[in-house]
Amino acid sequence: MAIRTRKFFGTIALLVLVVVWSLLGMAIAQMPLLASSGIAQAIFYVVAGLGWVLPAMPIVSWMARPDPK
Repeated sequence: MAIRTRKFFGTIALLVLVVVWSLLGMAIAQMPLLASSGIAQAIFYVVAGLGWVLPAMPIVSWMARPDPK
């Protein structure tokens, strides 16, 4: 697969990942356990805000892989 094609599909995959991650984060943030505790909310938002990077790293490395000769 050419690098341009990988970047196209990778971009779409990253957009889907961010949208799904944010929707799940908003749904989980409404749970009564989190809504009642400020410290739990702070920890959750830090983890949720940085957590999407872990599944995005393999996608980005796949996108940046050079073309086979």
